[in-house]
Amino acid sequence: MKSICAVYRSRRNPDTYLYVDHHEGLSRVPEALQRELGGTERAMTLVLTPQRRLARTSAAEVLRAIREQGYYLQMPPLPETLRVQGRDAT
Repeated sequence: MKSICAVYRSRRNPDTYLYVDHHEGLSRVPEALQRELGGTERAMTLVLTPQRRLARTSAAEVLRAIREQGYYLQMPPLPETLRVQGRDAT
């Protein structure tokens, strides 16, 4: 399955991205989430297939989230110190 996705960048946190179906745009993204992001600006358009490589997640996961809930929210990675603390705590 191939899908055209629009990617929006949060105006409040530039390392947070919202992936949506290109044709649906932000119509399925809850207003509360859009407010929390401080508004968005379009960053890029991607053609995704389940096999495509992405930097922080699998394209298959992005496509599944868009299909099921209308969007995929990519948060910034945790700082290294928090990741190490999280591992030590377990």
